[in-house]
Amino acid sequence: MSSSSHDPTGPTGPWTEGDQSVQALRLLTMNALFTGDVPARLRALGAALDRSDYDIVCLQEVMFRRHARLIRRAAPAYRHVACSGTGLLKGGLVILSRWPISRSRFVRFPMTGPVRGELIMRKGAQLASVSTPDGELVVVNTHLSANRDDDWSPTNRYTRIARTELATLTELIATAGPSVPVAVVGDLNLPRDSTTLTEFVAGAGLRDILASDPRPTYRPTPRWPSPPALDHVLVRAAAGESLTGDADLVFQDKVTLGDGRQAYLSDHYGVRARLIRSR
Repeated sequence: MSSSSHDPTGPTGPWTEGDQSVQALRLLTMNALFTGDVPARLRALGAALDRSDYDIVCLQEVMFRRHARLIRRAAPAYRHVACSGTGLLKGGLVILSRWPISRSRFVRFPMTGPVRGELIMRKGAQLASVSTPDGELVVVNTHLSANRDDDWSPTNRYTRIARTELATLTELIATAGPSVPVAVVGDLNLPRDSTTLTEFVAGAGLRDILASDPRPTYRPTPRWPSPPALDHVLVRAAAGESLTGDADLVFQDKVTLGDGRQAYLSDHYGVRARLIRSR
């Protein structure tokens, strides 16, 4: 696993595994931040995606369908999209794919207290079955409720909410069936080393591609100088197969917006993953 920032617009080419050259599936997950200079940042993000080699892109906090259309116009290479809702997108979740999406659906998390403005987002998970050149891959793009206490201990009130939402995710993953590989990605709002997350990963039969990476995925601020890793890429191989790969952080630096200003694309970094399916 590299500790350096990956250039998402540069060529990466096929992997070589042993004596056999194999093509990796390239995936990106990123919380796109729904406040601030949203259209300008999304246009810049879309342009960067269009220059990239990502096969599948999972975005969170794309709150409105007009913003999803804006990204698609800026990234015409992604001909297939999965999102739910008309004006306000359910969960703020968008999946873009270069490969056909045969089916998709949104599953909403149960509404549990405390009452908070975040409930307007109707958080949940967007599932898409993607027909890749190497076969079907089920992608689950999700965004769990935030922990406003920054306390991920088992008895915390937000930890209880997270467990309820993860139980819904576990049931959704199980519907894919054992013969299909699964990638669960997004802003889970849980540190990588939290007990709640590690129990979910084990219980759902997943593997954390970034398990040994201690770097934060949320951009440090004076108020929060040492944030945890909140964005994750979790995978489950199909029965009798393996699903290997690596991941790295991207979009860490400022980019040039359409009017020439320099700005960060989001308050989160992107996470790119390269996955290899072996039979």
